[in-house]
Amino acid sequence: MLSEFNLHGVFLAPLAVYALAALVPSIAIRAVLAWCGGMRLFWHVALFDLALYVCTLCLLVRYV
Repeated sequence: MLSEFNLHGVFLAPLAVYALAALVPSIAIRAVLAWCGGMRLFWHVALFDLALYVCTLCLLVRYV
């Protein structure tokens, strides 16, 4: 359930918290792909990074 997060009296939108939390798995997935050479398969790496982040954020919002 999406609800506001209370940070010392300041209410934060749930999407802002999920957006920060989605950085960790997307950076980890990108690091694993770079380590095993999977990043060379993508023509536009910046576009792949954005798509990976958006997909990670959507999955996080949907299932957490």
